[in-house]
Amino acid sequence: MKKNQLVFIAALMLPLFSVSQDRVDFNRYFADQTLRIDYYHTGNADEAFFSPDQIYLQGIWAGNPDRCIQPFDLGLFGVKVYDLASNKLIFSADYNTIFGEYQTTGEAKDGKMRTYHESVLIPRPKHPSLVVIEKRDKNNLLIPVYKLKIDPEDYHFLSESYRRAGDMVIPAVQSGDPHYKVDLVIIGEGYSSAELNKFRNDLEYYSTLFFTVEPYKSRHKDFNITGIYTPSDESGVDEPRQGIYRNTALNGSFNIFDTDRYLLVEDNKSLRDVAAQVPYDLILIMVNRDRYGGGGIYKWQSVFTTGSQRGDYVFLHEFGHAFAGLGDEYYTSDVSYEDFYPSGVEPLDPNVTALLDPGNLKWKDLVSPGLDIPTDWNKKVFDSLSHAYISVQMEMIKEIQRLGESGTPAVQAKEAENSYRNKIAKLRTEIDDFMFNHPLKDKIGAFEGAGYQSEGLYRPTVNSLMHRFDENNITYGKVNEQAINRIIDYYTKK
Repeated sequence: MKKNQLVFIAALMLPLFSVSQDRVDFNRYFADQTLRIDYYHTGNADEAFFSPDQIYLQGIWAGNPDRCIQPFDLGLFGVKVYDLASNKLIFSADYNTIFGEYQTTGEAKDGKMRTYHESVLIPRPKHPSLVVIEKRDKNNLLIPVYKLKIDPEDYHFLSESYRRAGDMVIPAVQSGDPHYKVDLVIIGEGYSSAELNKFRNDLEYYSTLFFTVEPYKSRHKDFNITGIYTPSDESGVDEPRQGIYRNTALNGSFNIFDTDRYLLVEDNKSLRDVAAQVPYDLILIMVNRDRYGGGGIYKWQSVFTTGSQRGDYVFLHEFGHAFAGLGDEYYTSDVSYEDFYPSGVEPLDPNVTALLDPGNLKWKDLVSPGLDIPTDWNKKVFDSLSHAYISVQMEMIKEIQRLGESGTPAVQAKEAENSYRNKIAKLRTEIDDFMFNHPLKDKIGAFEGAGYQSEGLYRPTVNSLMHRFDENNITYGKVNEQAINRIIDYYTKK
């Protein structure tokens, strides 16, 4: 067995290591380089198996050397590094994965096994160390599931250059030392060799847009943003439901978990290889497609399309997921998850609560004076409008199908479709008016309906960027801004 081989272990087989939160002397325990540990994650809702892939020695460590122990309690998974000589905890971080999402789908609950490629990044230890990967149980307690002994002299570490032929690294915002900045890398997906200028323009647009919204606007100097143009043979990405397939650099695809708008890059190895050309804390994937869609997984990737009318919203919304672990505050849209938030357990998301202890609401210091907890927001009106909106959409789909099968002339079928679309647009306007002009729109409370559930989960505001897009009030809200600022501080403060 190679020294760098991952080994599955039961929790009780792990030695008991110190979990001291004392400040870690980075230079004593680590070299200023990155180890990327790649592995395969296979399973269904009830089982999970792990198998090793490779360990890569990459460029400088992008993280904050003065903050090696992460203080947050966010991700479904965690990685810890212990110095073997002293049993001291010298590094920790958390993250989410697409496998973690898959386990909540009906397909996984039916027992179907799937395999995903995953990575964890750690600073390179100077001395023999133990890496422990953990996963949360149903009560959100982290339980060890892997261990990996790291020998810093192991010659099996792969350290080849990641500069790829045709790729171009394009600095967009350079504010200083990567160790004390939030380092974002924006990778282009589905840009052909003839679309370099389009990539440049899109990179500039979204880098500028980013700093028009708080808290990023006030903290412009805390970010580095670098673009990587990696040309594809064809423009766009795969759209399986539409029968569209494109040969692209990262193999991006819509219809993740059979959800039409859900867009991710599942080819983790290719994605990490491209990103490794620069120091990064988070990967953003800018998709060259004029269709609404995207996705965001905490500490892994934030995906958005460039040509959609709602592209600005998707860009900011998905970044909230991927960077700060923010949860979705909507509950009426179609998703493939089942029991994404277990009943009776407080969600990890800083902006979603099960309100198990109303007196200790996680954002209680920000609650508007005089508001009851939970907060009445006339939810029945919104639910009625949303139900009508979805019903008309379903009627339109069925009617268009019926007209097509009956051989109805195209002009007549188009008229019927337009009639339905007018009804849908009217209902959407009514929903937006209810949300965006709500008498409590600027208040912070506990509003029922969040995390894909109509009942039992609560969000801090009537509306925010983690719910619906209000072009006249583009804001995350104070609770989400506070959560984002905590993450920015972690990467930037000494």
